[in-house]
Amino acid sequence: MNSLSRFSQSAPRISGAPAVILFSGGLDSTTILALAKQLGYAPYALSIRYGQRHSSELIAAERIAKSIGVVRHEVIDLALTRFGGSALTDSNLDVPTTSNAIANPDSDIPITYVPARNTIMLSLALGWAEALGGSDIFYGANAVDYSGYPDCRPEYVASFERMANLATKVGVEAHNDAARFRVHAPIIAMSKAEIIHLGSALGIDYGQTVSCYQADALGHACGECESCKLRQAGFAQAGVADPTHYRKSA
Repeated sequence: MNSLSRFSQSAPRISGAPAVILFSGGLDSTTILALAKQLGYAPYALSIRYGQRHSSELIAAERIAKSIGVVRHEVIDLALTRFGGSALTDSNLDVPTTSNAIANPDSDIPITYVPARNTIMLSLALGWAEALGGSDIFYGANAVDYSGYPDCRPEYVASFERMANLATKVGVEAHNDAARFRVHAPIIAMSKAEIIHLGSALGIDYGQTVSCYQADALGHACGECESCKLRQAGFAQAGVADPTHYRKSA
C-alpha cells in the first residue's frame, strides 16, 4: 500500500486532533490504532476489561499501545460477567471450536456475541472523546469475514454516529457537519487479508497481537475457535506467514 488516500474520509479535520480508539489488543483494533496515528490523530487508546475469559489480550494491548506511541491508554473495568449471555462472559457456556461445532444452526449470531458490548464500549469512548474536546472515535468493526455480530454492521455504525450527535453537548451545539462527532470503522468492508496487508504496510508486528477467544496466560492461541480460524484464513489468503503464537496442542 503506497497511499492512505482510500481512508481520506477518516482523516482528521485538524492535524493532531484527539481520537479515541477502542483497543482490544487484537489484530483488527491494532490495525485501527496504527492507522489513526498514521492519518495524523493524537491517539487515545481505550481498552475494556469486561470479564473476557483471559487477560492476555489486555496485557498485549498495553505492550502494543506503548510501542505504537499513544498519548494515553486507559483500561476500564466493566463486569459484564454479572449479566452473562455470551460464551465470552459466562463460564457455563463453551466457546465454540472446530471440535464442538463453530456454527450455531439455530441462529445467524454466534454464542460469542456479547449482548450490547460495542454499544457499551462506544458509549464510553464517546464520553472520553467529548471530555478530551475531540469528536472522533475509531473501532475495528468488520462486516466481511467477521462473525455476523449485529454491532459490527455499517447500519449500526451510522446509527450510533447519529445518536452521538443527538446525545452530546458537542453534537447539539455543532454549527456544521465539520464540528460533529464521527464514528470511524475504516476496515468494515475489508477482508481479513486486506486488513493484514494494511497493517503490514503500517509496520505492525501481528505476532504481538492476541485475537483468540480463549488464549492462555501467555497469549498463546487455541487455534480452534472462530476468531483463530478467521485469523488463520486471513494470513493464508494474504500470502503472509502467520506469526500467531499457538499453544503446543493447537
